[in-house]
Amino acid sequence: MNQLKVKSPAKINIGLNIIRKRDDGYHDLETIFYPLKIHDEIIFTRSDKLSFRSNDENLNKEKSNLIIKAKEQLEKYSGSQINIAIILSKNIPIGAGLGGGSSNAAATLLALNKMYELNIEAEKLSDIALQLGSDVPYFLNPIPSFAESRGEILFPLNLKIDRPILIVNPGIHISTRWAFGLIKPHLAKISLKKFVESGITELDELQRIAVNDFEEIVFSKYPDIKFIKAKMIEAESLLSMMTGTGSTVFGIFENKKAAIEAAQMFPDNYFKFIND
Repeated sequence: MNQLKVKSPAKINIGLNIIRKRDDGYHDLETIFYPLKIHDEIIFTRSDKLSFRSNDENLNKEKSNLIIKAKEQLEKYSGSQINIAIILSKNIPIGAGLGGGSSNAAATLLALNKMYELNIEAEKLSDIALQLGSDVPYFLNPIPSFAESRGEILFPLNLKIDRPILIVNPGIHISTRWAFGLIKPHLAKISLKKFVESGITELDELQRIAVNDFEEIVFSKYPDIKFIKAKMIEAESLLSMMTGTGSTVFGIFENKKAAIEAAQMFPDNYFKFIND
């Protein structure tokens, strides 16, 4: 196989509770990952040397990124040198809480494992993914899932949102390290895990209990992000929340007409996408 083209999807967090800080410096959390239809596209082509280019000039200026780091981790584990030409078409905003970089890393692990017949088993591939980032393992099989620990312990959910999801991002880059540095872990009033274990994943129930612990921190520093959620609620979204550590806010609407009308409330220079 000389070339492989893959899709690398985004996700949202429906609820994000930070339970405790661990001895290793990471945090235990509870969340629901839900995949979106918007995706990046990556083309891998065998080559005599490593090359990388993207439609995002900022990525072209970087000496390394999660795609390159994923390739290097595979080389380290397999003992094989991987010379590859990589072209990334970036559609998912960077630093937006949508998991774009993590998704790119997971897509790279899967693609190169297949192209070079490394035969790395799923469990080990997940271990390698976790070394790259806490939510990278999720993107090895991006289906609706409850996640705990750092986000790598995953339980598939029978959750299907059959209503349009409006995604709005104001172009603000949020530092995950900054957000976690300010978070105060606590037990949620209603455990997302207990809710999931009950077998109930209806949207009405999620609306009742799902919260993102980072909203208070992020909203206080970035009122533009708080404004997005307020406008989503004003537009009568069924559920609206910031995803991850921000800066994206999503709103679930009764129908596509309502989602389109809500999207028109935000400036044209904002990133907007309707997942339906």
